Amino acid sequence: MKKYAMVGVLGLLAIFAGGYFYFSRSEAPAYEFVLAKRGDVVQEVSVTGKVKPAKSVDLAFERGGRTVWVGVKVGDRVLSGQALARRYSEDLDAKLSQAKANVRAERAKLEELKKGTRPEKIKIQEAKVAKAETAFNESKKDLINKIWDAYIRSDDAIRNKVDQFFSDPRGSRPQFDLAISDSKLKVGIENDRAKIEGVLTSWKTAINSLSVSSDLNSYADEAKQNLGEIRSILDKIALAVNSLAVSSSDGQKTDVSTARTGVNTATANFLSALDGFKSARNNLSLEKNELALEKAGATAEQIAAREAMVEGAEANVSDIAAQITKTVLVSPISGIITVVDAKVGEIAAPNTPVFSVISSGRKIEANIPEADIAKVKIGQTAKLTLDAYGDEVVFMAKVILIDPAATIIEGVPTYKTTLRFLDGDKRIKPGMTANLEIATGSRKGVVKIPQRAVAEKSDGEKIVRVVGENGTIKEIKVKTGLRGSFGEVEILEGIKEGDKVIIFMKEQ
Repeated sequence: MKKYAMVGVLGLLAIFAGGYFYFSRSEAPAYEFVLAKRGDVVQEVSVTGKVKPAKSVDLAFERGGRTVWVGVKVGDRVLSGQALARRYSEDLDAKLSQAKANVRAERAKLEELKKGTRPEKIKIQEAKVAKAETAFNESKKDLINKIWDAYIRSDDAIRNKVDQFFSDPRGSRPQFDLAISDSKLKVGIENDRAKIEGVLTSWKTAINSLSVSSDLNSYADEAKQNLGEIRSILDKIALAVNSLAVSSSDGQKTDVSTARTGVNTATANFLSALDGFKSARNNLSLEKNELALEKAGATAEQIAAREAMVEGAEANVSDIAAQITKTVLVSPISGIITVVDAKVGEIAAPNTPVFSVISSGRKIEANIPEADIAKVKIGQTAKLTLDAYGDEVVFMAKVILIDPAATIIEGVPTYKTTLRFLDGDKRIKPGMTANLEIATGSRKGVVKIPQRAVAEKSDGEKIVRVVGENGTIKEIKVKTGLRGSFGEVEILEGIKEGDKVIIFMKEQ
């Protein structure tokens, strides 16, 4: 019996409890709401970045060489334009001095040209012309003498030295009497001797009328040709004589050798005189031209040409000065030296970094995902904290640059964004981690509600549920504005301040 009584009591308790919970649940509100209110809506993008120097440069000499001076060490503060080190440049200094002297010389010549020719200068040039004329006349006489000498030595070589080897040497068919085995050489010598007789005869006739007023160029050309033909026959006769037995030809060889030496000497003397004649003639022409220019004065073209030479000399000075500048390494920014690899006496190649400088200013670089980058604009401000100092120390920064191209990080397109600190707090150091809250938008004194109260239909229409005065629930179409970073959204149209906006409704 006790057992059944206990079961009955438990059953009654279960019925009691079920009824209590049923009626309690049915009496509880079926929704939760908040009042639409006015306030500020702030939109922020949260991102993590790194602190870096505002500017950082690695510096190298453009010119290789030996380092002669280093003026800074690691940790030193430097100013923009301050010299850090210098390399050997004494060779360039000497070239620069010479180049400046050339500029002064060219400028003096230009000024002289612009002033015109002085009478004294004309007289000097006339004296040069007279001297050149004298030298030219002497060269003519010398050339005439050398032509006569060439003829006399040639005549002696043929008619006195080698005609002993011929029968009827001046006849139309001279015979070479030496017994040589080379018949072809023998015939060639005989033919040449017959020809040379005519050469010597006509040459003698020509030079009989030779004087300083003659066309010496044509006489020189004839002499050069005649000497060539005479040396040719003498070479052939020497070849024939040298083929004879030693015991019977020593005297003959000596005569041929003497003949060849005389002609060769005459040829060398003639060619030297001819060169002297041409040189004197050219010099006379040059001096006469200079005299004509002096008398005529400078033309506009000559002045322009001399001005161009001055400009060229000045450009050379600028070029050497630029090379000297490359031997001095200067800091392009104000900041702190972080690396010094240059040593006095060390010889190093150009374009090898030897100094690093970071500016005292700081910036932050952060990679913002594409989902948020559209909200970020240059000029927006950001609050940030540094891990090194915790959340209690807050700094301010401003967006100054957004890279136009994306950087893929772990498969997500991001955009490198640079911010500049608004103060120069010395606690901020490169490499620190920064937690940023970039204020991308704000609305002040607007109607706002929680974002979760807004529903969007399939056609894109946005609605909220509102509790009416009699407790009825109705849907109202709304137009939203800025979304805040704390879950609220701006309401532009549809509801007003004080409306009861449902944020949660129990399922019936």
